[in-house]
Amino acid sequence: MINKLVVLLVMSLLLVLTPTPLLAGGDHGDHHEETEAKGPHGGKLLHQDNFELEVTVFEQGVPPEMRVFAYVNEEPVAPNLIDLSIRLERLGGGEDRLTFSEEEDYLVSQQTVVEPHSYTVNIEAVYAGKKYHWSYDNFEGRAVISDRLINLSNIKTERAGEATLTFSDTLFGIIAPIEQQLYSVNAPYPGIIEQLYVATGDKVKQGQVVAQVQNSATLQSYKILSPATGQVTQRLLNRGDSTTGKSLLKLADLSSVWVDLSAFPKNIEKLSVGLPVSIGDNHGGDSAKSTISYIAPLMTGGHIARARAVIDNSEGHWRPGMHVKAQIVTRTKQVPLAVRVQALQTFRDMPVVFVQYGNTFEVRMVELGERDGDYVEVLGGLEAGARYVVENSYLLKADVLKDGAKHAH
Repeated sequence: MINKLVVLLVMSLLLVLTPTPLLAGGDHGDHHEETEAKGPHGGKLLHQDNFELEVTVFEQGVPPEMRVFAYVNEEPVAPNLIDLSIRLERLGGGEDRLTFSEEEDYLVSQQTVVEPHSYTVNIEAVYAGKKYHWSYDNFEGRAVISDRLINLSNIKTERAGEATLTFSDTLFGIIAPIEQQLYSVNAPYPGIIEQLYVATGDKVKQGQVVAQVQNSATLQSYKILSPATGQVTQRLLNRGDSTTGKSLLKLADLSSVWVDLSAFPKNIEKLSVGLPVSIGDNHGGDSAKSTISYIAPLMTGGHIARARAVIDNSEGHWRPGMHVKAQIVTRTKQVPLAVRVQALQTFRDMPVVFVQYGNTFEVRMVELGERDGDYVEVLGGLEAGARYVVENSYLLKADVLKDGAKHAH
């Protein structure tokens, strides 16, 4: 209950205290629409004397590009009469320089306007021999938070870098005794049992006397020794019984056991002898590690094949018949750049992480590759070494969404 109250308090403080970012250009925000001048194409309108530029970002069916329209006395100006360059300053010190060419009735950037569209825009334009300059902020997906609120909200970060992705399959199975460690104890000569020294459940050592039998032919008594160290799983005869054609008892060495796993065709394709496997019981108790030692060449009628591992059972936890779950590492992949899966959020229906520069946090649209349970490969949109938010990034998302950030151009 206390944790929930803290989260609610932090979110309330974020809503009240976080400075409202200045959104400009291409309708990146809706809370400035009443005061911000808009051009005929819905873009940000900049003017000086009787000269005006309308700046838009267009991305319908094409990668995001900047389109700029020019006007004099509110009348369109041919784009070939304008010399234009734009520099975008980004959080963290990066910058993009845009050059333009003529297209229809506007100038279009020769470079893609990379996401996020959050930057300070610096414009240099020349028309009729006169130079014009504008600078304005166009922020989105950004939140500025004090150190106190960062600590209160328990926002945790780490550096993005290389990682090893580990891919695994989950299989279910059952503990079974190892066939070679099952024994039937028999009398070598027919006779009558004079003494049985063990009962079902008793533990015995190799060479221990387990029975005494009177030979029916010689009437001499002889002792029967345990063939192995293990546990009596079944006593089949009693004192006075004839040993003819019968076993006295069953013995199992359970110091190690089999883990027989059920593998479907989609699993079999990934399995091979020697792959590491982690076994856990179904009630969250002990666990064990081993490797795949056998894969059955035949599948059952239910399209299941048996995969097997051997585990130590010297403590006696793994009882034959016990159901278990196993994680088998099928492959690993070293990637140059990855982030933790828990860091991912969505912004404008795109996967993002939040990067931190001092007290400022901002989204980074990321292109993702493969993922395991912990990490996801980053193919683009984030620089190696960037400090990104790992825990409680949802608070930052809530903060930027409350500013009405949108992306309609």
